[in-house]
Amino acid sequence: MLHGHLQHTGHLTEGHTMSFIWAIIAGLIIGLIARAVLPGRQNIPIWLTILLGVIGAIIGNLIASALGVEDTKGIDWIRHIIQIAAAAGLIAVVAPLWAKRVRR
Repeated sequence: MLHGHLQHTGHLTEGHTMSFIWAIIAGLIIGLIARAVLPGRQNIPIWLTILLGVIGAIIGNLIASALGVEDTKGIDWIRHIIQIAAAAGLIAVVAPLWAKRVRR
């Protein structure tokens, strides 16, 4: 930021770049927690864990909003639990498909 204005870096502003980085970090954390709550081992690469974590977070946000879960000024525990559950569901479906793909 320069004098209160976002600086442009190519096509993305500094704010968009940080949002993208935070989405990846959140996807990693949500994906890892989702893998931890699932029984057994999920043989999927870390990039797929991040991707499913990001998608799970988006789906979880949509579900939470549809259920009327409000944003708070603190930690949105209910929203995060729904995000983790969505990511866990995605990982539970995708992990066996990934294992079949790798065995061929």
